Amino acid sequence: MANSTNRQILLVEKPTGKLSTDHFKMAEAAIPEPKDGEVLLRVRYISLDAANRAWMHGATYRSAVEANTVMAGGGIAEVVSSKAPGFAAGDIVFGDTGWQEYAAVPAKHLSKMPRIEPMTHLLSVYGIAGLTAYFGLLHVGQPKAGETVVVSAAAGSVGSIVGQIAKIKGCHVVGIAGGKAKCDWLKSDLGFDATVDYKDGAAFKALRAAAPKGIDVYFDNVGGDILEACIAQMNLRGRIACCGAISQYDGVPSATGPRGVPGLIVVKRLIMQGFIVMDYMDQRDQALKDLQSWVAAGKLKVQEDVIAGLENTPQALIGLLAGENRGKRMIKL
Repeated sequence: MANSTNRQILLVEKPTGKLSTDHFKMAEAAIPEPKDGEVLLRVRYISLDAANRAWMHGATYRSAVEANTVMAGGGIAEVVSSKAPGFAAGDIVFGDTGWQEYAAVPAKHLSKMPRIEPMTHLLSVYGIAGLTAYFGLLHVGQPKAGETVVVSAAAGSVGSIVGQIAKIKGCHVVGIAGGKAKCDWLKSDLGFDATVDYKDGAAFKALRAAAPKGIDVYFDNVGGDILEACIAQMNLRGRIACCGAISQYDGVPSATGPRGVPGLIVVKRLIMQGFIVMDYMDQRDQALKDLQSWVAAGKLKVQEDVIAGLENTPQALIGLLAGENRGKRMIKL
C-alpha cells in the first residue's frame, strides 16, 4: 500500500438547520486490519446521495450516523485483502464504506460487482441510481405505452434515468427540474417531451400545460408542494412511486404539503407506494441486463458528475442537496 494512514471525514456534529462544511472534519487513522469474515477495501468512488442527509436525522432503512464517527456512504471499492470466503484481492465491490480511503467491512454486507469500464457506471446506471429508477418506475409505477409519466428531480441521478426508461416504454414524459438550463438539457439531450421549471413559481400551471391529458404515473423524489401539485392532476387509477423527499431533508422540514391528499387518493383510486431498492435485489440480474442493453443501443444516456478528492466530499454533498448536479454525483479518490 502506497501510504500507511487512512484519511477519513468525520461528522463532528449533527446539523439542526442547513448542512454546512463546519459539520465535518478531516481526520487520519491507521489502516484497519480485517477480522475474520471481513474484507479490507480501498475505496475508489464514494456515492453522494440525498439519503446521506436523511441519515443524520435518525434511523431510516439504516442506523443513524452519530457525531464524531466516519460519515456513512456507499462506495465502489477494490479488495486489498480478504479474511472471508468468496472475496479475493482485486475484486470490485459495492458497500457501505463510509467517507474514507480504506475500510474493513463484513463480507456479508458487500456486493461483488462486474468489471465494467468506466467503473463510475457501477455507481450510476448499473448501481443504486439505475436500479432505483428501474424498479421504482417499472415495478411500482407500472407505466404503459401512451401514458403520461412525470418525474421530479428529473436532472438528478435517479430522475434522469427514470425519464429515459419511460421514453423507452413509449410514454409521454415530463420532467420537473430547477432552472432553464436543466430543463433544456432534459429535452435536447435526454429526449423528455416536456419540462417544468419548479423555480419559475407557476409550477402548477406549467404542469397542466406539460401534461394536458393528466398524469398516469408520478415518480416522486421530492415530496412537499410538488407532490401536492401532481396528486391534483393524477388520472383515475394513477400510480405514485415514492422514492424520496429531498425537499424535507436539509434544514428545518416544512410543514406544508401535500394537503387534501386522502380525499383525492380515494376519489381517483390512486396507488401511492414507497419502496427501497434493496427490496428488489433478487431481480438485479434482469434489471442489469435490460439497462446494459439500453445503454449499448444508445437509448439510455449516462450522465455523471465526478468530483476529485476526498476533502471535497462535504461541499459536494451540500451542492447536491442544493441541486447543483446533473446526473449521478460521486467523489473519485
